[in-house]
Amino acid sequence: MADNLSLAEHPEDIVPSLLLHLNSLDVETMLRFYHPDAVIIDAAGNVHRGPEAIGVELETYFRLGLQMSITQRHLFVTTDTALLILDWSYIGTARNGAQINMVATATDIARRGDDGFWRYLIDNPFGAQLREPI
Repeated sequence: MADNLSLAEHPEDIVPSLLLHLNSLDVETMLRFYHPDAVIIDAAGNVHRGPEAIGVELETYFRLGLQMSITQRHLFVTTDTALLILDWSYIGTARNGAQINMVATATDIARRGDDGFWRYLIDNPFGAQLREPI
């Protein structure tokens, strides 16, 4: 487990920190990157709340054994909140031998905590994907 990964102290460091945590392929390491009230939204639009549910969703990606690539499209910040629009991909051969070409645009929200570190509050990896209206 990579427990020595640092969290971002400045908004422009959120994505590099995110990549370090994600590419550890370790759920416990990645959970450090989430705000205590965080949610993650899956590809179908279902909301998963709390560390246990977020961990289960993360494991679906980590089982692939691939490193994520991210290009930051936009970063908008106001006081303690940041909106991130990120193009990301998992491309390659998964641990099970399957060829993976998963590409999407995320719409994510991070918040600076009282400790000064930025963590994800809303992780919406398929944020630009069309879904049924609620």
